[in-house]
Amino acid sequence: MKNSSKNRLKLHPEGPEFSTIAAGFWRLDEWNFSTSDLIGFIELALEHGITTFDHADIYGGYQNEAIFGKALKEKPSLRDRMELVTKCGICLTTENRPGHTIQHYNTTASHIRSSVEQSLKNLSSDFIDLVLIHRPDPLMDASEMAEVFSELISEGKINHVGVSNFTPPQYELFQSKLDHPLVTNQVECSLLQLDPIYDGTFDQAQQYQASPMIWSPFSGGRLFTGDDERSKRVQYTCAELAKKYNATSDQIALAWLLRLPSSPQPVIGTGKKKRLISAANAMKLQIERQDWFRLLKASQGHPVP
Repeated sequence: MKNSSKNRLKLHPEGPEFSTIAAGFWRLDEWNFSTSDLIGFIELALEHGITTFDHADIYGGYQNEAIFGKALKEKPSLRDRMELVTKCGICLTTENRPGHTIQHYNTTASHIRSSVEQSLKNLSSDFIDLVLIHRPDPLMDASEMAEVFSELISEGKINHVGVSNFTPPQYELFQSKLDHPLVTNQVECSLLQLDPIYDGTFDQAQQYQASPMIWSPFSGGRLFTGDDERSKRVQYTCAELAKKYNATSDQIALAWLLRLPSSPQPVIGTGKKKRLISAANAMKLQIERQDWFRLLKASQGHPVP
């Protein structure tokens, strides 16, 4: 689970090698990129060592995978230089899904299969490196999910399986039914969201040597713009440490996450080239142990006991 280089991360001993930081495309439809703009953005990410691209079938109201896929269709050689991640299991109520009368979860074998096959088509790819169950479903049948994922792997449609937002017991249940390893659990974590550090999620990641993926590593921007007391404490400490390390506050926040022994992979959801490059440069930053605890103190409002 350790980085094979500063820019690379072995997600699991039997899993894929990803970039240490991933690019996320939740808001791709809002970036107003032309296909050529998107190709340029992808190439910039690849040039700076960000090769993992995170999607979900629902992003952009079920549109964003296809927007990304147009870029791969126009320049197929890009696919050989990247790893694709997508998620399924959430069903939104949108105009292009008239059968969904209420937002719900669906982790049946038929839905997972149809979602994966649609993602393959949308992304203009013959396979997907990693597919995640997007949210734990109260009606999920772990044995049924395990069977369909095993079939999809044997058919060469996906390479690896993971989950997102699962509690440790939910992770254990699914893994107990699956012949293949779950290679990640994608969860929310940041200097303003510490739950996975304390609720057993990251302990389990170490136990299984399965690096977690991290969504919203900047708390949706609140880390930089929040005006509550906690956010201000973190902003001040990040700024002070940025001076010490000749870095930026966003790089300090990422370096704090990368210091975790579970070897997480933050997912950066930006369409701005400057922020993308800044994130890539954070992979080179190593903050000292006591500075890590200074940031923890800023978040919690008190030092550790």
